[in-house]
Amino acid sequence: QLQLVESGGGLVQPGGSLRLSCATSRFTLESYAIGWFRQAPGKEREGVSCISGNGGHTLYATSVKGRFTISRDNAKKIVYLQMNNLKPEDTGGYYCATFWAAVSACNLQSRNYANWGQGTQVTVSS
Repeated sequence: QLQLVESGGGLVQPGGSLRLSCATSRFTLESYAIGWFRQAPGKEREGVSCISGNGGHTLYATSVKGRFTISRDNAKKIVYLQMNNLKPEDTGGYYCATFWAAVSACNLQSRNYANWGQGTQVTVSS
């Protein structure tokens, strides 16, 4: 069974930064595009960003474009989400998952993803 583990969440003040990690030790990471999603209490899960298997294609939600950067290190089997200039509306549980529809592309539709991790909590508050 594929397993992803998220880490790096925490409490940060508005304008601050965090770097999330999505790691696996059980499969060849470059075989999968990976997506990051978030879910705030009482809201639906929202696609944040995704990256193709070789890192050549990335996609961002409009709400995070210019502030978040997704990257990957396939040798270390980790996908990162660098989050800068964080806002209170960025608060939520952040999850990564594998994109099953393709390797060289991705989208932000959660129905196209599987092998969800347990998530890491991000709280942006003063």
